[in-house]
Amino acid sequence: MRFLLLLAFASPALAQIGPNYERPATATPPNFKGVSWRAATPSAHLPKGSWWTVFRDPRLNALVSAATASNQQIKAAMARFDQARAAARMARGDFFPTVSLPLTVETQQTSENMPSPFPLNGMRYEGPAYNAPLDFSWELDLWGKLRRQSEGARADAAMAADAVHNILLGIQAEVAMNYFKLRTLDNEIRIVREAVGWRNEALKIAKARVQVGAGSELEQAQAETEVASAQAEVSALQAQRDQLENMLAILIGANASSFNIPTSHMVISLPPSIPSGLPSDLLERRPDISQAERALEAATARIGVAKAQFFPSIKFMGRGGFQSGDIDILFEPTSLMWSLGPSISVPLFSGNKNRWNLSKSKAVHDEALANYRQAFLGALADVESSLSAIRNLGIQAESQGRARTSAEKAAQLAKTRYEAGTSPYLDVIEANRTTLTMQRATAQIAGQRLIATVGLIKAIGGGWDPKALATMPVTTLDPAAKNLDQDKPGFFSKVKGWFAKD
Repeated sequence: MRFLLLLAFASPALAQIGPNYERPATATPPNFKGVSWRAATPSAHLPKGSWWTVFRDPRLNALVSAATASNQQIKAAMARFDQARAAARMARGDFFPTVSLPLTVETQQTSENMPSPFPLNGMRYEGPAYNAPLDFSWELDLWGKLRRQSEGARADAAMAADAVHNILLGIQAEVAMNYFKLRTLDNEIRIVREAVGWRNEALKIAKARVQVGAGSELEQAQAETEVASAQAEVSALQAQRDQLENMLAILIGANASSFNIPTSHMVISLPPSIPSGLPSDLLERRPDISQAERALEAATARIGVAKAQFFPSIKFMGRGGFQSGDIDILFEPTSLMWSLGPSISVPLFSGNKNRWNLSKSKAVHDEALANYRQAFLGALADVESSLSAIRNLGIQAESQGRARTSAEKAAQLAKTRYEAGTSPYLDVIEANRTTLTMQRATAQIAGQRLIATVGLIKAIGGGWDPKALATMPVTTLDPAAKNLDQDKPGFFSKVKGWFAKD
């Protein structure tokens, strides 16, 4: 017994079975293709995580704040984090003894032939039995099984926290991208409506020319066709805008029927310059990579749990209390009963279940390792793709600007020559179509540059910083949720607070 007590107090210092987690080595490039990175000091004045504020758009700020507070995917991720955190605390509770008070009242009949150190001669007991025992159980963590279980549960909780940040970043980026798509459509609708206006003017001129005999009915029909096609294009663009508006309503947790974003006629501004760190910082900024790493850490810990199943399990077992057939004398000294001693379970044969459980744990580890490496490679590819898009869209925007200027000039020349009677109306139509196409393409490229910038921010992890305290987003509580009292202090916390006040 003394030896077992010594083991109980010495068990936390014993070596743990199974491998300790170490971050796998990854091949990180010294820099990305065609990009010179600079320090992130220009945005240090911005709140941590509020990366969308670099676009200086109040409407976007309001939408992202609403999505953070009311998006259902974020709420579901936070609920999963609460589950994982509770499971980690449950695993920590395995280090402590369990004590229970199973009070029973029953009617029983003993056997006349039950084993007995003295002859029963047909005696038996039939009647009530009252039991008030105190059961005690404490498993000694000799091989580190409980510590590995707790280590894996803590890694699961950290992984769930990373999942919240990953989903949060994804939702915020999706809100920003859809918002910029919507603003791009606003600009396209404005451009096409302006085209409807000057095409109507051209139609009036064509009608006037027909009336005075200077033009043909073919020119008038062509002008009417151009007006009708532009009006149809406005309706098509408006349908796309409505779809994006509905998608934004879902993202911010609002009813699509009552959600509305006023049309903006502002020209899309140039994308902001996004400062970043070195490629090696990617592991510290991407929540999905951290999530994959925490999964690998949990899988590593559970290899130790599986290995510990091959070794004996030792528990302290105790039972003491009162037992009587008469409730009036239940708590008298003569009704006292107790038992105390160790329980040792030695695994002898399990049909190779322990062996295959260990093989399964190792395979889970290998899967998590592959997922971690895949997440790292995917992160590098995301950054490269975003940087390429920003670089090439910038070049494309310059060329597109020149093309639009030339098209507008050509349209003006065609109109002047037509009015002077030196060119057919077909030249005006072609020049106007080209101008409209170039103007819409310019608006689309401007929106794509903003969307590509959001993609780069998401690729480098946004404003997520693992060195700062892990804070969950503040969301609006659902009245039907069952976990509304999660922040209320428990009984022992209240008692601790009473002593702290004294």
